[in-house]
Amino acid sequence: MKLLLGTAKGLVVYEKKEKNWQIESVHFIGFPVSMVYVDKRTNTWWAGTPHRHWGQKLHRSTDGGNTWQQVAAPRYPSVAALKNGKQASLKLIWCMAQAGDDRPNELWLGTEPGGLFHSKDNGDTWTLVQSLWQHRLSSDLWFGAGKDEPFIHSIVVDPRDSNHVYIAVSCAGVYETKDGGQTWSPRNTGLKATYLPNPDVEVGHDPHLLLACTADPSVLWQQNHCGIFRSINDGALWDDVTDKNGIADYGFALAIDHENPQRAWVIPAKSDELRVPHDLALCVCRTEDGGQTWRQLRNGLPQNHIFDIVFRHSFHNLGDILAFGTTTGNLYLSENGGDDWQCLSNYLARIDSVLFLP
Repeated sequence: MKLLLGTAKGLVVYEKKEKNWQIESVHFIGFPVSMVYVDKRTNTWWAGTPHRHWGQKLHRSTDGGNTWQQVAAPRYPSVAALKNGKQASLKLIWCMAQAGDDRPNELWLGTEPGGLFHSKDNGDTWTLVQSLWQHRLSSDLWFGAGKDEPFIHSIVVDPRDSNHVYIAVSCAGVYETKDGGQTWSPRNTGLKATYLPNPDVEVGHDPHLLLACTADPSVLWQQNHCGIFRSINDGALWDDVTDKNGIADYGFALAIDHENPQRAWVIPAKSDELRVPHDLALCVCRTEDGGQTWRQLRNGLPQNHIFDIVFRHSFHNLGDILAFGTTTGNLYLSENGGDDWQCLSNYLARIDSVLFLP
């Protein structure tokens, strides 16, 4: 089993040998790695490396990270303009997803400033999905959340139907296509945008991360700027499952049980203004009943004067094995569903992505 970490100073690969986790290798030393993805159909590793001078780069490896090939990063066409009239250009690659088992060479890729790209040749070339870009241009409620421009950070492909795809945008909300990207519709009923004059707007929401249960893809979860939400009907209606009597509320990170649609984990933070742990104590919260109740899990996590928080792609699980990385480079792991935690490292750079490989 391996654990891939995208950090501000490189891609770090841990491997479990017998009972111990050890660093196996480090790639792109000194460069930020904002996105890590593995296409399990082909075991192709992908890494996005943004650089302030050279811009966003995209790399892939077909031999488990032993060698890497730089491929052309997606480019916005000349007809893609921002609302201010300036030419749109790639700022950051946020996420990637394979397009379905019946589409072996196809990939989706989400970017900032709010463009979704599609590839039919395993990432050799990329095409902007114009149908979704038009939604961005037509709405004043596609806007940046802590960024100048909106960004697509989550892509969920329905394993039952590869034409059925969701994306999540900060800020805009969740969008759905049922025809492989030809047309898109917002799916935000039940969400609240408390930072807007009308909190019940159709578009303008800020999902922080969107996931679907593999065993029951009609069940979707999102960690949202305004709480935790869950849908049991393919996103047609979202239920607020925020812990009204606890701390499972605002945050970025979310992990779900892909065999049990009732089970999920979040790592709360104290408000969007402060962005620190509650009471400066690190805590993971777990629900076993679809968000009706939440239990706080703290054993093995530091509880005194901690300023760490966990970003949206920095929490991942493989069954009951969970790992998360923090903004100050600390890495924690649990092998019993979050009941107990151990620290694997205190000395990494900021961790932006965490991914298990069986």
